[in-house]
Amino acid sequence: MNFADIFAWGNLLNAYRKAALGKRGKRNVARFEFQAADRLLEIQSALEAGTWAPGEYVHFAVHSPKTRLISAAPFADRVVHHALCNVIGPGFEQKFIHDSYANRAGKGTHRAVDRLQAFVRRYRYALRLDVVRHFPSIDHAVLLDILAQTIQDDRILKLAALIVASGDRILEQEYEMVWFPGDDLFAICRPRGLPIGNLTSQFWSNCYLNPLDQFVKRELRCAGYLRYVDDMAMFSDSKPQLWEWKAAMIERLARLRLTIHSESAQAQPVNAGVPWLGFIVFPEHRRVKARKVVYGSRRLHERFDAWREGRISFGEFDASVKGWINHVRYADSWGLRRHVLEQLSWP
Repeated sequence: MNFADIFAWGNLLNAYRKAALGKRGKRNVARFEFQAADRLLEIQSALEAGTWAPGEYVHFAVHSPKTRLISAAPFADRVVHHALCNVIGPGFEQKFIHDSYANRAGKGTHRAVDRLQAFVRRYRYALRLDVVRHFPSIDHAVLLDILAQTIQDDRILKLAALIVASGDRILEQEYEMVWFPGDDLFAICRPRGLPIGNLTSQFWSNCYLNPLDQFVKRELRCAGYLRYVDDMAMFSDSKPQLWEWKAAMIERLARLRLTIHSESAQAQPVNAGVPWLGFIVFPEHRRVKARKVVYGSRRLHERFDAWREGRISFGEFDASVKGWINHVRYADSWGLRRHVLEQLSWP
């Protein structure tokens, strides 16, 4: 990894194209694109001189299906995020385990569901764990220490630290202080939190939890394990084994200043169905979670009404229908699809 590779013209141009992909109709992207060469030269000059600094985030809430605060960085900052990840990504990718599925090329939600079902068919019991307030809880000092174990260039580390620091306290209202062994009163002042919406936040998340993944595979020797962001699943033919692993996971996560929803983390027979990324996965079939059915159906009705009233085009409505079908088709959902679409009052 070389800092000069980040502001190399070819890398910046590639980063700009990635950041603009699918977003060229948005005003801030169009403004940047109107003078793209000049803006990229400005970014290049600032990075080379060491004067680049993050801009202000724009915050908004989404409700899909739960309320989340999304923080959008300026488009020029997103170009820098892509440029940084282009350079440091391959070095970290080599260290990530195979069964980490979020925000990685060739992975994704549906492959994670396929992999989980393969484990459901192989083992008798499953243990699901998820982190409490994952993005608001990520500790900056811990994260930077993890990054420094792979990034040797001080200037790259400085740039990463600037981006990490820009998210401090953005999600403060969503974080409830947790005290860990050895904490003093100043622990409450520790910088923490990553803005949801940044490419770098998604990448930092994988870096942050990679030591946990390595612990599971190398020390616990758990062959049936996979993770998607902060959702984890462990499999075994022994319930007592899963309870032991749960205790070990709680202890190891505490080193990362994270906690899990302990009460909901119960070892269950796989034949009862394993909830996973919007599906209930059984050995021989899958169902869409009821909550996802309700939300998806409501969303399609809203988009249908918007088209009927002329607020969106038929192409936009059609894209929503195809997107929903493409997702639920990964479950045994032929009857569900027919039922939901028949409820729409076509002219």
